[in-house]
Amino acid sequence: MTSPKPFPEGHPRKFRATVHGIAFGDRARVVEGMKPGDACTLVPDPPIDEEPEVWVHVREGDPIGHLPQEIAAWLWPWLARGGVARARAVKVRGDDVPSWRRVLLEVVCG
Repeated sequence: MTSPKPFPEGHPRKFRATVHGIAFGDRARVVEGMKPGDACTLVPDPPIDEEPEVWVHVREGDPIGHLPQEIAAWLWPWLARGGVARARAVKVRGDDVPSWRRVLLEVVCG
């Protein structure tokens, strides 16, 4: 097993981010069952896309969306090479707000 790539310089090891893509498929229904404090898993796309995403899954395994591309651009390579990050829901809102503002995560890397 290879050691993880060094953490990207100039980026925070702890940050908050919204989850994008909730409006697609059955993801909004999954989000309805979430509450603040719920742990989520971050899953990097396989390295086949030009701009791979970092997907957010709930504990049961269902995807609810992905991190913004501005974050995925630097976080994906680190995760794909063995980096580890924990994510937890800080805010979970209903369908009275835009889908990209429904879930706010706190992410801790390393």
